[in-house]
Amino acid sequence: MKIKNPSNKRLKEIALQYSNVNLTEWNNCDVITRVKARSPEATFLRNCDLSTWIPKVGEDLYEILASKQDKFLVRSNNFSIVGDIGNVPQCSAHCEYLIQGNYPNIAAMQQQLLFPQPYSNLIDFKVVYTPDLITDNFPLNHGIFIDMDNYVTRIFGTDYFGESKKAGLRMWNKWIFDKGGLAFHAGCKSYIDSIGNKKSILIIGLSGTGKTTTTFTTHAHSEPIQDDFCALFPSGKIYASEDGCFAKTYGLNQDNEPAIYKGITHQNAWLENVFSDENGVVDFSNDTHTTNGRGTFPLNLISHGDLSNIPELGKILILNRDFNIIPAIAKLSKLQAAAYFMLGETTGTSAGGKTEAGKALRIPGTNPFFPLDHALQANRFLDLLNTTSEVDVYLLNTGYIGQDENMRGGEKITINHSQILIEAMLLNELMWEPDTDFGYQIVQTENAPIDPIFTNPRLYYRNQNRLDEYEKIINRVKKQRLEFLEPYNKLEKNILGII
Repeated sequence: MKIKNPSNKRLKEIALQYSNVNLTEWNNCDVITRVKARSPEATFLRNCDLSTWIPKVGEDLYEILASKQDKFLVRSNNFSIVGDIGNVPQCSAHCEYLIQGNYPNIAAMQQQLLFPQPYSNLIDFKVVYTPDLITDNFPLNHGIFIDMDNYVTRIFGTDYFGESKKAGLRMWNKWIFDKGGLAFHAGCKSYIDSIGNKKSILIIGLSGTGKTTTTFTTHAHSEPIQDDFCALFPSGKIYASEDGCFAKTYGLNQDNEPAIYKGITHQNAWLENVFSDENGVVDFSNDTHTTNGRGTFPLNLISHGDLSNIPELGKILILNRDFNIIPAIAKLSKLQAAAYFMLGETTGTSAGGKTEAGKALRIPGTNPFFPLDHALQANRFLDLLNTTSEVDVYLLNTGYIGQDENMRGGEKITINHSQILIEAMLLNELMWEPDTDFGYQIVQTENAPIDPIFTNPRLYYRNQNRLDEYEKIINRVKKQRLEFLEPYNKLEKNILGII
């Protein structure tokens, strides 16, 4: 039996029948899943002509798996969640999620992220999700199989909600690219600039690097608009993807992230892998289940900007969770912006599973959802920068300055440091000078609103009598960057040449 778009109340009633679901102190559901993160190693593309980085499976095998999954659904109850990714005709994809009936939490969390479907009953994307149906002979006995020709994604064996969210957005990435735009793994918020104009900023970053925190922290009278994905077109117009928020909860507190805290603690929110005791008392600092605890809530539970009319783009912020030589903030030229976007440098978090957590990563665009050759998104990014009105791009380090190779010592770039710098950047109060090592612009020492060791790492290493170490890191990083980019033969040569 298919249950179409059940209410949140009904889904909660069903969820509370299961032993892995706890009712919290806020009267919302906390669900403990078997799988605690996305499974990139178990993700495959049905064989097609696309230039892609995702490993492929043969069409015959895909059809066998599809038939097996369809028959499994016929024998069981399932939820049909219908809604849109994107809220205006230019970027809306009409979606249906068929979800195995004993996983109401996945249905509820997905429903909170989708826009109601007002335009037609046409289905552009289809996601079929069966957590109890395993795939033998594949990594971890589960798998995500994508048919990009027909915009269908089939998920087997994993009960982590993030796979549902990623399935729709992965297809939306190609959908937007084919329309001439680019989908960014980015938060978006409005702000008031130094002359009183309302503009918007995109905050690009890998999950767990501070993207959501930066988006929901108030700077220059800012209002959050999107938590995770936005589309940008050559006109400079930005479009929203989701009507809700999927936030990391580990370490969440009301003082640092009041908007997220307000949404997550609402009775209509859904929690996943968050610690709650037998009385439903939640401890966001307890990692018994994972440090990748999550929660969803509809954006209408908090104050936010207009999702249907996002202000003109004024700034772009690329997050880089580095631990030694990247300044707390740097200003990039357009070519540098495309290069750092393509490099996608950061340190992995629990969102990417054990294979990524704590490791230095390069994920182009910090976007693990882009299914095509990554060089295409860097080239498109540069094209958009060249065709959009004046937009400044910045690099923001949310990690440390000066840690050693074992990630010890150094100075932490705090949320307060970032807040001061972002506010000053949005109001154009920072003065810049060239960095002699990497060519981007760094904050002038005498103008720095925080200790200049954070805005000019060379100062920190000099003060520590570690300049030899600093030079070795620079040489190593430049070499590694070139080695990383050179295999992308479709990458614009000017982008490669700026490194």
